[in-house]
Amino acid sequence: MSNPFFTKNPAFNGRAATLTTPAGYPTMPGYQVGQRGQGLPADQYASSGPYGYGAGYGAPTSQRPASGYGDVSPQQLSHLEQQYAAPSATNVDRGRMTYDDVVMRTAGIFAVILATGAVTWGMVSSTDARLGALGLGALAIGAVGALVLGLVNTFKREPSPLLIMAYAVFEGAMLGGFSGIMENLYPGIVLQAVLASAATFGVMLLAYTRAGFRLSAKASKVLLIAMGGYLVFSLVNFGLMVTGVVSDPWGLRGVTVAGIPLGLVIGLLAVVMAALSLVLDFEAIQQGVEQGLPTRYAWAGAFGLVVTLVWMYVEFLRILAILREN
Repeated sequence: MSNPFFTKNPAFNGRAATLTTPAGYPTMPGYQVGQRGQGLPADQYASSGPYGYGAGYGAPTSQRPASGYGDVSPQQLSHLEQQYAAPSATNVDRGRMTYDDVVMRTAGIFAVILATGAVTWGMVSSTDARLGALGLGALAIGAVGALVLGLVNTFKREPSPLLIMAYAVFEGAMLGGFSGIMENLYPGIVLQAVLASAATFGVMLLAYTRAGFRLSAKASKVLLIAMGGYLVFSLVNFGLMVTGVVSDPWGLRGVTVAGIPLGLVIGLLAVVMAALSLVLDFEAIQQGVEQGLPTRYAWAGAFGLVVTLVWMYVEFLRILAILREN
């Protein structure tokens, strides 16, 4: 799901405050209002005239040797030439966010998800009844923990690597248990869902980078509203399933309309929303890199991508399961 962190945080939404001089120009590093001749020797450009242009009328002008820009020693000149010849500082040198930072952190989060998921997958797939029950418990705890930490990380103004990794642990427990159950019921379904998710991600990435596909401000707002409605539906459906009001394993998604499962239609719409959410994630990450945000914000970019891809994978898994049943 698209990460609201990007839309709420001024660092990503383009509303970050820019320091300016009293005249309205962007400030330079070290600038402070009210200081004159900052960074220059106090006596080199000091003015003694009433208007700041040098010695007053009639004052002696040869009290000390002239000094200025022309008095550069060979050592200073050599140092300046070395600085001029040196390569420009990159985002990495300046401690700024890069695309590689986002990729590496995304890979790290997925590694934790896969490691935790492998454990719960093995538990729910075990022939030992007690181990299987523990696996189901881990699945439930993982679902609740992932939901809570997902919301916490989403609405934090500053990314927390520790909380993001904790989210990955809970998400892995949930995904591993759910995927293991689905694979036992429908062999091969997990690989199909993974391939479908990877293909969709690749298509949207190419559309964004090569075809220049973007969402307008109005379309983005409509998408966020639609995702909010889908979240409400999912929570209501989960509540009905837990309380036993709806007996179907898929809850309201198991209802058929004109012979078509409602879950199939909703799942396809959810996949479309997830695919469009990737575009918002790509754009937010690009803005973060171009604006030179600190490296720590790469965690926010990675978290947004992971949440969206996990959402897409679960929707594909659910769609394929409904199709297998029918």
